[in-house]
Amino acid sequence: MSRVPRSQEHLKTGFASEAAAAARYRAYARAARDEGKPNLGKRWEALAEAKDELAIRQLTAAGQVRAADRVIADALAEDRFENDVLYPKMIRDSGADAAAEVFRDVVAAQAGHIEELDELRKRLQAASGDID
Repeated sequence: MSRVPRSQEHLKTGFASEAAAAARYRAYARAARDEGKPNLGKRWEALAEAKDELAIRQLTAAGQVRAADRVIADALAEDRFENDVLYPKMIRDSGADAAAEVFRDVVAAQAGHIEELDELRKRLQAASGDID
């Protein structure tokens, strides 16, 4: 029986925690700016960047930062799964709840992300180096 090493599980958990905290801190920064507190917003942004660095370090240590063509393919597969399976289920489960509308907006936004990722994949395959 093959099992993921515990350290890999911990790196995945740590990454998810730091990435989620960074997103929350960015939301707090936006709210602070919306409240007319730009300096507080800057402090939240700085903390979010620090959290991003911690998340990236753990993602790298977990071996998840790989060749460009591989990560683009992985990102495409992940976004397609989310849009085709995950979010539609969440929309159905939410019914008329306000969350369902948020999930619909996410699906619409991610459709654009999928197009952009697919375009990046095509450009990378056609390029001999970096993309233009």
